[in-house]
This record gives sequence, structure tokens and C-alpha cells, in this order.
Amino acid sequence: MREPSTVLRHPVVSEKTYGLMNRNVYVFVVDRQATKIDVRHAVEQAFDVRVDRVNTLNRKGKATRNRRTNQRGRRADTKRAFVTLHPGDKIDLFES
Repeated sequence: MREPSTVLRHPVVSEKTYGLMNRNVYVFVVDRQATKIDVRHAVEQAFDVRVDRVNTLNRKGKATRNRRTNQRGRRADTKRAFVTLHPGDKIDLFES
């Protein structure tokens, strides 16, 4: 089993993810080689919660260009995990 810090990169902060938090769904950027089982174990171990479901998706990096030199490039590809927690469990990510 892998360490949670190597599987979970960081949480995704956006309006959509704040809306999903009301439904007990949290979104994380994860390692590209991480499986759903790795993500499940990492979240359960890191936050001491029970995970019901994990959905993952791979996102292609956007094409970019430098305005001064007009060189083309790409942002890195990422993998996201939508983690649904057991009813009653909660991750205090942004609570103060």
C-alpha cells in the first residue's frame, strides 16, 4: 500500500467542488498511476473517514503559448478523483 502523501496531491478548490461538498463528495488531484483502491485507502488513512465510492478521470493538459516568443507548449496532464464519503462522515478541508 502506498503512502497517502504520494497518492493525494492536493484538493481541488472551485465553485463546483464547493457545491459537491454539500453532497459529501470531495475532489482531489491524485497521482497519475494511482488506482481507485489506492485513492480509497489514502483518503481513509489521511482523514480517518469511510469512503463509499471513488470516481476518477484523466484530464488532458491545455495547449499554451508564450506571448513574447510565440513558442508552443503544454500544461501537464492530471488525474482527478471524486471521493464520495459515507453519510455522516466529513472532511474539514476548509473549515476554520
